[in-house]
Amino acid sequence: MRASRRTPRERVQPRTLRRLAARTAPTPPSSSSPPQRPASTVRSLLRLVDWARPALPRMLLGTLAALCASLIALAVPQVLRELVNGPLLTSGSRTAVLAAVGLVLVLGVVEAVLIWSRRVFVATPGTTVEATMRLDLFRHLLDLPLSFHDRWSTGQLLQRAMSDLSTVRRWLIFGLLMLVVSITTVVVGVGLMLWTAWPLGLVYLVGAVPVMVLGFRFGEDYRVVARRARDQAGDLAGRVEESVHGIRVLKAFGRGRDALGDFTRDAEGLRETEVHKARTLSRVTLALGVIPETAAAVSLVLGVWLASQGRLSVGALVAFFATAAVVNAPVERIGQLLAMTLDARTATDRYLDVLETVSEVQDPPRPLAPPTPGPQGARVELRGVAFTHDDGDRPVLDGVDLVLEPGRTTALVGLTGSGKTTLAQLVPRLVDPTEGQVLLDGVDVRDLRREDVRSAVAVAFEDPVLFSESVAENVLLGLPDGADGPGAAERERLLAEALRVAEADFVADLPDGVETRVGEEGLSLSGGQRQRLALARAVAAHPSVLVLDDPLSALDVTTEAVVTERLRDVLAGTTTLVVAHRTSTVALADRVAVLEDGRITGVGTHDELLREHPHYRYVLTAMSAQDDDEEGAA
Repeated sequence: MRASRRTPRERVQPRTLRRLAARTAPTPPSSSSPPQRPASTVRSLLRLVDWARPALPRMLLGTLAALCASLIALAVPQVLRELVNGPLLTSGSRTAVLAAVGLVLVLGVVEAVLIWSRRVFVATPGTTVEATMRLDLFRHLLDLPLSFHDRWSTGQLLQRAMSDLSTVRRWLIFGLLMLVVSITTVVVGVGLMLWTAWPLGLVYLVGAVPVMVLGFRFGEDYRVVARRARDQAGDLAGRVEESVHGIRVLKAFGRGRDALGDFTRDAEGLRETEVHKARTLSRVTLALGVIPETAAAVSLVLGVWLASQGRLSVGALVAFFATAAVVNAPVERIGQLLAMTLDARTATDRYLDVLETVSEVQDPPRPLAPPTPGPQGARVELRGVAFTHDDGDRPVLDGVDLVLEPGRTTALVGLTGSGKTTLAQLVPRLVDPTEGQVLLDGVDVRDLRREDVRSAVAVAFEDPVLFSESVAENVLLGLPDGADGPGAAERERLLAEALRVAEADFVADLPDGVETRVGEEGLSLSGGQRQRLALARAVAAHPSVLVLDDPLSALDVTTEAVVTERLRDVLAGTTTLVVAHRTSTVALADRVAVLEDGRITGVGTHDELLREHPHYRYVLTAMSAQDDDEEGAA
């Protein structure tokens, strides 16, 4: 993973995104409660136009090629009619017969070339549309707030990014094209059948009535079951992701059979839905095969009688049934194409469920220039800050007032669930307060671009997340690349300094040193090693403000003491907020802020609060008991 700043989009977003208004985020779908959908399949699929527009010229050429191939196939029966009524029945010359055969051969070759051209025209643009939609989805996922990712499962998002978009691509380059061609072929073919032998054509038209009724009913039934199947597939993917991520816990507690049972239940539910889908499709496919063939049988009896009465030529009879053979193929294929269209509609709806979710944390229309921090760091001030979760009944924070002085380290302490982590997330603007202001050197962070805020504020979380890249790329993640970033020598210096401060000398013993890939989520490392690399990442960014959410909880006391001492030196010019969950972490701070019932009820030195603040003493007692429990467990 390349370490870089966020950059503006290199192209204009589709109008679908620009049209978004203040829309609330939808509830993640589940197989038990199908979400509301647009009024029609056409309306739903028309929303793909913004992405498909660059590919439309080639897609239209592909459709034109396929249409021409279909019309050529319909022209062959007319050649056969002239051949039968002419040279064959009138003992015409061999030359006329050979000419007709040659014409059929030429038409067949041209048809084959057009079919090949159709594939050439549509293959590349289809994959381009899919790639663009996937890129837009991932970009939007990066932009969405933490609350969205807390609600949505990884499996559902993966299904939308991979399977759903593949379905849309296949429909665009094949399903849509062939649906247009099939309908055109049927309409033109039936017209030719009426022109060739109108009594037989009327019989064929009568059979179209039940076909239309069945097609409508099929669409209503299949749409519901198609949505259910895709939601269940997303749930199943989430089950796999959750089990693989927690494989150590499952093995440690011997709960593999339980995980297998849950997976089996979800997989069986998906299988039953897919069987329902197949049965629904098979019924309409059977009808689309039987009805036209029945109409053809009735037409054959009627046609033979009309020919025997001299009211229909043999050539017309041959042409009629040759045309019917061409028309029957797309009629029988329409069931599959309708199913593909409804699958594409479902995939599009699921894709837009995510893409049309508006981020609650937005850049301002006219952002202010970021303030220039002083030599000792930036000043952070929280004024009357309140925060309530979307689904919460009571505020997590309720009127917080706190000032983080430049160059000073403030420890934030409170009981479990008091809102410490939420308050820490307000500073880098991972969430916005429901009320009040968070000021960075006197400027409300909501008046700054998120990129500017997060360039000034670095965070080290209690639960560190590493990416499946090298140690160096993980540690230097917060540094910009290119002309705006430091040179190679400076990057190496910052890397070495950050690893030294975080007491991450274990990196030298890794197989490839700082170039060692740490594996998915860094799970090849211990918890303490991951925390030290996450701390090094925050230090390497050299931010104006550093937020440490109990970043040393997995370290032993000796290592923590060394890291704490080195942090004192490196943080001399940085404003630091430390969320403390252990008594030893409080030692890092110049001041301590006590969070109680959603408010800051005390700010002072450790000694001052011990003397004057009963709740602080109670919190320290609880933290000490927790430390003793952890040492006993170790």
